[in-house]
Amino acid sequence: MIRHLALRSTTLIDPTFKLFFLLRFLCFVAVVYLLLHWTVRRLSHKPNSKLLWFFSVVTAPLTRPIKAWTKPGAKDDWVLSVSLLFYGLLWLLIIFAERLLTAISS
Repeated sequence: MIRHLALRSTTLIDPTFKLFFLLRFLCFVAVVYLLLHWTVRRLSHKPNSKLLWFFSVVTAPLTRPIKAWTKPGAKDDWVLSVSLLFYGLLWLLIIFAERLLTAISS
């Protein structure tokens, strides 16, 4: 028990753990906001909805790089779905990389 706590406190101080934690958190927040935007877009019946506008503004920095990679004229629904998939896979990749690094170092 004491050894486990000592390992855990060492891990909390480790800068790579902090970096992985920050990246994991940012990707999680991106996935949550993109999923909320996707849901509101599907359920919104008014094109000038304030809630839809809010999520469009919040997720614009996340969808802009994906839009630059896609062909010109891609629909916003498709860009939003691809963004959600990209950030979801990035989130999982960061989790697996962190676990792999932790397994190698211990």
